[in-house]
Amino acid sequence: MEVQNTIGYKIINNWFHEKEMVPFAFQQETWQHIVDGKSGLVNAPTGCGKTFSVFVGAIIDFINHHPENYKTKSKNGLQLLWVTPLRALAKDIGRAMEEVLAELGLDWKIGIRNGDTELSERQKQKRQMPEVLITTPESLHLLLAQKNCTEIFQRLKIIAVDEWHELLGSKRGVQVELAISRIIGRRQLPAISSKEEILATANRQLSVWGISATVGNFEEAKEVLLSPLFPGIAVGGASVIADLRKNIDIEPIIPDEIEKYPWSGHLGIKLINKIIPIIHNSRTTLIFINTRGMSETWYQKLLSASPDLAGAIALHHGSIDQGLRSWVEEALHEGKLKAVVCTASLDLGVDFRPVETVVQVGSPKGVARFLQRAGRSGHQPGEASKIYFLPTHSLELVEAAALKAAMSLNFIESRQPLILCFDVLVQYLSTLAISDGFYPDEVFLEVKSTHCYKLMTEEEWNWILHFISQGGIALQQYDEFKKVEVVDGLFKINSRKVAMRHRLSIGTIVSDAMMKVKFVSGGYVGVIEEYFISRLSPGDAFTLAGRNLEFVMIKEMTALVRKSISKKTIVPSWQGGRMPLSANLGFMLRRKLGDAADADGGFRPLGASTKKREIEIEVLKPLFELQKNLSHLPRENELLIEHIETGDGYHIFAYPFEGRLVHEAMAALLAYRISRMMPITFSFAMNDYGFELLSDQPIPVDDSNVYELFSLGNLSEDIQRSVNSAEMAKRKFRDIAVIGGLVFQGYPGEYIKTRHIQSSASLLFNVLSEYDKNNLLLRQAYNEVMEQQMEEARLRNMLERVQKGKIIITFPQRLTPFCFPLKVDSMRENFSSEQLEDRVKRMQMQLGR
Repeated sequence: MEVQNTIGYKIINNWFHEKEMVPFAFQQETWQHIVDGKSGLVNAPTGCGKTFSVFVGAIIDFINHHPENYKTKSKNGLQLLWVTPLRALAKDIGRAMEEVLAELGLDWKIGIRNGDTELSERQKQKRQMPEVLITTPESLHLLLAQKNCTEIFQRLKIIAVDEWHELLGSKRGVQVELAISRIIGRRQLPAISSKEEILATANRQLSVWGISATVGNFEEAKEVLLSPLFPGIAVGGASVIADLRKNIDIEPIIPDEIEKYPWSGHLGIKLINKIIPIIHNSRTTLIFINTRGMSETWYQKLLSASPDLAGAIALHHGSIDQGLRSWVEEALHEGKLKAVVCTASLDLGVDFRPVETVVQVGSPKGVARFLQRAGRSGHQPGEASKIYFLPTHSLELVEAAALKAAMSLNFIESRQPLILCFDVLVQYLSTLAISDGFYPDEVFLEVKSTHCYKLMTEEEWNWILHFISQGGIALQQYDEFKKVEVVDGLFKINSRKVAMRHRLSIGTIVSDAMMKVKFVSGGYVGVIEEYFISRLSPGDAFTLAGRNLEFVMIKEMTALVRKSISKKTIVPSWQGGRMPLSANLGFMLRRKLGDAADADGGFRPLGASTKKREIEIEVLKPLFELQKNLSHLPRENELLIEHIETGDGYHIFAYPFEGRLVHEAMAALLAYRISRMMPITFSFAMNDYGFELLSDQPIPVDDSNVYELFSLGNLSEDIQRSVNSAEMAKRKFRDIAVIGGLVFQGYPGEYIKTRHIQSSASLLFNVLSEYDKNNLLLRQAYNEVMEQQMEEARLRNMLERVQKGKIIITFPQRLTPFCFPLKVDSMRENFSSEQLEDRVKRMQMQLGR
């Protein structure tokens, strides 16, 4: 039946008309699919009504089934399960939904269930589920851990996964896959045997819908999400792609003087006076900083530069107290703030309509992330987004040009789905075991229906069952690893202590132990990582949540502080804050440098060429000319290697432009391969553009051997020999052990110290390595090192590109603009920030002469 002919559509269409709005074609297409009982994935630009495409579709379907009493029918059970990656999104989404329901007169309740939900609210939901429940992957698994959880989902019509691109390629996304497979598997459907029955059933059981703004591999993303609906056959489902182009105005902030010898991190703050007028001329501005530590610094510097912003500027990141973050979000909604300095905590979904302008400080490292952040401004259909790009060193201006080109071509990164995450599966089976238990044959079929585990063998499945019930080969003598009991074929956890510890451990986000920061006089400030607090002495001053604080003492895993009047404070650094350059942005960056290397220069999108030069490339002309004169400016198909001798020794600088993780692996690989030719030792440094090898003797890399050194031969073996893969796997195993329940992080308020967790995980790693070499969790640790930390696939692609292209080796007589940032990075550990800046200034003056 055509959706336009249904009573539900007519009611919704009248509502749109009253609000002087017209539904987009992609929204109406989604409504048709929902009325038809189909599943699918919606892709549309940020701020174009993706939420309404699924939520309103659920309302239309409900009205169609209850045309006579849709306004008065209440206590309908859970109709729509809305999964979101961020807790911060839940409140905003719930508010938007409640407005629609109130205006339509539906007696639906909206519930939120996440880590911030009060116990009383959770108990209320247990007695009577709301029609719409907004939750996170972790809280959804906690629902699956409840007794008789099947009853919760019996009337469920639609599962909607918001911001699916953000979950795809992460273990949280795997949690979503498993949860969908369980809900579908518990729907008490008749036995299904043929392909035709599977396809028919997929259209009459509950629908699964993904919502995505920016993803390069759209069809694969849909396949991963909908895989449990189509077990054993090609995944179907609807692909809804909005034919809308969001106008995005990108404006680079050009420094008054372009440094010919750039270095990372220092330039941004010096351009702060160029930000102040932008803030004053906009209704509200979001200023995105890549790390929490730098966001603290920027907040303080903006207040110092423009004291009139006091009370009108705020700070928002994941370590600030939840209450303060909520206040900032509300103030943004109401237009009370002129500016908010933020991190990725405000990347997604939240609809802040007063935001007119976005400023990106430093490289966003990826096209999709930049697009997402740009969409925070003009977050309404038809409105243009305005984003300024502020470089933290001169060469980042090339990235601004690369971003423009990539966005004009819609050259968005893909998110690769994870395969065979056995730690998540171990945790998931324990979750089922503390609910009503499970029968392996039933759950095996459910798990195999997911994309993540479709390649899992029966042998691996049986190993997992033995591991959770007996501890596996190496740990079977220890009762604490025999968590699941087997009675008449039912796998179940009966111990209340084990069940409670498991509930506290559900989730796949493993971070260093966080310590609450609280005023001695009362009131929470936020949280900070334990390792940072452990370095402080009483009386030390540090910055958190935009406040200068004096450390007093640690009491009951809480850092007690008081306000500090000290003008000099330590800015916290959080582990893992540096993102590598994405493959797509690296590709466009090499193209832009190729344009600059060509005589005509200018903008050249995929295969095309033009005489027009972009402002970002034009202002860097003196830097590029100096690079050409001293060495070489590489074209797109060239790899530049520079041999330079300084007082420190003999350097090799290489510039693949593939991101710091690939460069770290390549530096280790090259060092290993050279060391097989002659006894030699190296130190190395890397950034997103290239890497450095430094030795006390000349490095034998020349035209006769360079292609062999950058070859694909024995790549996997050479990588494992070039780095301490066992030590890297041991660090990875810590997270796997926590997710898999081998290591307990502690009870709330009594968290076990990070070093103790690492010590326990290291001990387990050593035991398994010696006595259970085929342990799947051990194998997973090594795989994650190769795939995630070493980015082997991307390294392999880079080496293929180098073999097909040309390697240029030069011998500059002094440091070049390209190698200078790497040289400075290698000096950072030996100097304070003030000493480093002074040293760099002297180096720049000497090189300038």
